[in-house]
Amino acid sequence: MRAEKIEQLIRENETIRRAYDLSKKLHDGQKRTSGEPYFNHVLMTAEYIAEWGLDQASIIAGLLHDTVEDTDYTIEKIRSEFGEEVAFLVDGITKLGKIKYRGVERQVENLRKMILALSQDIRVVIIKLADRLHNMQTLKALPPQKQKRIALETMDIYSPLAYRLGMQKISGELEDLAFPYIYPQEYRWLINSVKEKYEEREKYIQKVI
Repeated sequence: MRAEKIEQLIRENETIRRAYDLSKKLHDGQKRTSGEPYFNHVLMTAEYIAEWGLDQASIIAGLLHDTVEDTDYTIEKIRSEFGEEVAFLVDGITKLGKIKYRGVERQVENLRKMILALSQDIRVVIIKLADRLHNMQTLKALPPQKQKRIALETMDIYSPLAYRLGMQKISGELEDLAFPYIYPQEYRWLINSVKEKYEEREKYIQKVI
């Protein structure tokens, strides 16, 4: 998928372009488990944020959301370069990244409340959803145990949060992406059944034609 929206904003908006250039520089040489450049992830996170119609500060925070955790760039430097609002959003995303779900059902609602309380600003949660959406789209590169943990966390925590925020399409997409890793046998059965039905319909259509 091309980051068309963010590419347009980079051409039109000098501040977003500075954030883009900085993020690209800071993540230079970093690779994801799949072998692709790490910068691709922050770029696609920012692309989703832009597509969802969030403001400039949110888009910049999307571009910089992993810099504090994965580089030596500090919140103070972000505050100095891009202002308090962007620093606040990046700091919130960094804190959310430290919350790990361990699959204990009774903790689910408490974790959702903790995420909302920690964020203080709903934009933090939405940026995190953009981050999670792209991570789920590239989950196959991770080891199986990590795949299942992240998929469970997505299904139990982030998909319901998206639904509560009125982002039903994103909620459904997160669930669809998590399903094969949580229920691999059921997923294979579903794919095979759909394929058979599709082939039957194709034959029927050809016969009618």
